Amino acid sequence: MNNQKKLTTASGKPYAENENSQSVGARGPLLLQDFILHEKMAHFNRERIPERVVHAKGSGAFGTFTVTHDITRYTKAKLFSKIGKETKLFLRFSTVGGEKGSADTERDPRGFAIKFYTEDGNWDLVGNNTPIFFVKDPKKFSDFIHTQKRDPRTNMKSPTMMWDFWSLNPESLHQVMILMTDRGTPYGYRHMDGFGSHTFSMINADNERVWVKFHFKTQQGIKNFTDREAAEMKSRDLDFAQRDLIEAIDSRNFPKWDMKIQVMTQEQAAELPFNPFDLTKVWPHAEFPLIDVGVLELNQVPKNYFAQVEQSAFAPAHVVDGIGYSPDKMLQGRILSYPDAHRYRLGVNYEQIPVNRCPYMVNNYERDGAMRIDGNGEDSPNYFPNSFDDIVADQSYKEPAWELDSYVADWHDRNGAGDNDHYSQPGLLYTKVLNDYDRHNLVSNIVGAMSGIEGPKRDEIINRQLCHFFRANPELGMGVARGLKVDLETVMGHLRHS
Repeated sequence: MNNQKKLTTASGKPYAENENSQSVGARGPLLLQDFILHEKMAHFNRERIPERVVHAKGSGAFGTFTVTHDITRYTKAKLFSKIGKETKLFLRFSTVGGEKGSADTERDPRGFAIKFYTEDGNWDLVGNNTPIFFVKDPKKFSDFIHTQKRDPRTNMKSPTMMWDFWSLNPESLHQVMILMTDRGTPYGYRHMDGFGSHTFSMINADNERVWVKFHFKTQQGIKNFTDREAAEMKSRDLDFAQRDLIEAIDSRNFPKWDMKIQVMTQEQAAELPFNPFDLTKVWPHAEFPLIDVGVLELNQVPKNYFAQVEQSAFAPAHVVDGIGYSPDKMLQGRILSYPDAHRYRLGVNYEQIPVNRCPYMVNNYERDGAMRIDGNGEDSPNYFPNSFDDIVADQSYKEPAWELDSYVADWHDRNGAGDNDHYSQPGLLYTKVLNDYDRHNLVSNIVGAMSGIEGPKRDEIINRQLCHFFRANPELGMGVARGLKVDLETVMGHLRHS
């Protein structure tokens, strides 16, 4: 008995009755004084924190990032300081639109969020398995997500909502086409690429800034489900991707990705025919080739899913010295919204939760708030400047100033001059990136998805979306129109008048 652990309350009091409530007689009413009953039930009632509004269902694992190539000419970030340097990390995969209990094989983008635990603080690279996104301005984000959730009247997923939004926002076409390929139903998480998606910046030791995009190429090889295979797996195993990841790591078949970057100078950015900070666009690899950086490996399954996966929190705002932001409008919006979401869901002190906590030095004057668990600064000053502590603002970490291209503050049209070509890159995706097999499945998947559009606006929504497909590539438009049995003269009439 002496070697066994005693059962205790949350405050540490040992107790014996864990199965029987205190009552007046064997069949009488319960007593209010049975605190153990209240503690167990009250905690049970609060076991579920609010699920994420997006990326609600996810899987995660710990691992390492190892530098294999020298990129110090671009960045002074310490995790890239020398070849062979290892940095611990946590990576969370997720689906975007589904709830926490949804299927892993739904047609959806996949989240690809990495937390690097560096000696200069935690760096969160929060991206997806696609290099682009559906919208280019954060004001559109909540509207878009609402269309991927549930209809406010029926409380069911609605193809009508989805396609109505996409048909009214041609900037979505590029991502919609990627989603409708088999890349929209990846075979688990190990067989897909990851992307930082946004444009970020790197700053070197001479305070020179370049623009950069991050890519993670799977060493396991790309592998996707077809639409039919994804549906079959959904009926057999809702947690396929979670199971696949855990079984791979437990069998020491550690998943790996090659990190690569694209680099663009500020002069090159000014000369591009499109906005390089537009999240609906890719940078052509022929002009901005991939540069090798290192290898990411996942090698440890979290010991407790809730503590380390469900409570993990990532924010694009969390960058480190040598890595910075860009004028990417969606990135600018996420800098604000992601930490705000975590403060709501997990509390203002969410960065003290072990999986989110920086394992190195943290010094600031933030105090109090719910669930403060780090001593709350004890008796040190809670204001700055002061005459008592030795915390200093190290000026060597000061970033160089940005040179802005305008001093006019206005609500600029996100589809203004130079930003309104929504068809060239989707057209290239169809003709240059996809093969015949991919193109066939793309058309089939689009037809299947659009067949669910209902209601009095059905024909209007379909014809409007078909116009986008025709503008990207006539063959694509024709294939979808035939599959939906749409009168081509009607579509051509919409094209001529839109």
